[in-house]
Amino acid sequence: MKAKLYVLSMTVLLVGLLSLGSLAAAQDEPVRVAVVLPSSTIDLAWSQAMYDALVAVQSELGGESAMEIAVSENTWDVTAAADALRGYAEDGYHIVIAHGTQYGSSLFELAAEFPETTFAWGTASDAGVDRGLTNVHAYDVRAQQGGYINGCMAGLLTETNTIGVVGPVPAGDAILYNNGFLQGVHACNPDAEVLVAYTGSFGDTALAAETAQTQIAAGADVLTGSAQQVPGAIDAIQAAGGYWFSTDVDQAPNWPDTVVASMAYDFTGVIKDIISKRANGELGGTAYELRLENGGISMVYNTDIEGVPEEVFAAGRAAEAEVRSGVVYPIAMLPDEPFRIGGAMPRTTPDMRGSQPMYNARSKFQQKLG
Repeated sequence: MKAKLYVLSMTVLLVGLLSLGSLAAAQDEPVRVAVVLPSSTIDLAWSQAMYDALVAVQSELGGESAMEIAVSENTWDVTAAADALRGYAEDGYHIVIAHGTQYGSSLFELAAEFPETTFAWGTASDAGVDRGLTNVHAYDVRAQQGGYINGCMAGLLTETNTIGVVGPVPAGDAILYNNGFLQGVHACNPDAEVLVAYTGSFGDTALAAETAQTQIAAGADVLTGSAQQVPGAIDAIQAAGGYWFSTDVDQAPNWPDTVVASMAYDFTGVIKDIISKRANGELGGTAYELRLENGGISMVYNTDIEGVPEEVFAAGRAAEAEVRSGVVYPIAMLPDEPFRIGGAMPRTTPDMRGSQPMYNARSKFQQKLG
């Protein structure tokens, strides 16, 4: 039996490829979707972004009569998460989402055992095709895009030339975001120093606060970070009178005087497409990627905040336009040291002939990488 073609979704549907209202009207029963979350639905981060998207799609479908949502919150324990995933599959849920990279092993085992159930997980790009599975979707986030934009703004905003990053673990979308952030800072302020620390935890707000305070004591006046741990870090930088750049969701409503800009995830396009594909008999095989270009990522600028010059927001919008157009291409994984490209030219670089085009091309490539 041939494995289903592995599809990389390059257009995660700004409005969806289907009319959800028409789909709901044609259903004999509600589509049943279950999700296992590592933290709470109101964590102001990763889990909330997925839960809010599910609720939005449910509303668009017509409410609970058209789409049932079951949620297991705070299942940071992988064994407990596996039990929850199995329970949903056994109960006949049509779509089961494992919202965390740590759940991958359990998900693949269950997908083989329940071939009529659609499974999805992220952040990941492995839809299980090489394992012979046809009922798994994966979703990833090009978080380095928003990280670059936030980093550029942070580099221009800092007055001490010291910026802090409070990360959970160096993996998943966290490392992508941090790498993009570093590129953005150095592109817009080469003199800035970025202090990067990982707490080793996704949800320890006290440890995040302690890490932030250490960075503040070292001179950082602007911070960023990711995962559900960040409320502790945001409170710390707010108390110090500094600024914060957010990811996952827009955190400015909760800290309006501290959060300058946010990279927000929107999983609605992914969820819509998974529902649509299942309705058409396609249970898996797609690897989705949330990006600025397809609406899976959006930038939210808190222009009402005091003390942030308009030039910083203008630079952020300009950086966003460059990333969207491909003029700047933040890379996912940073090398241990900068790429070094050398070359011998027959003439001077502004010779208006063969040497200058080569020099200009290398300079353009350097700019594109940040």
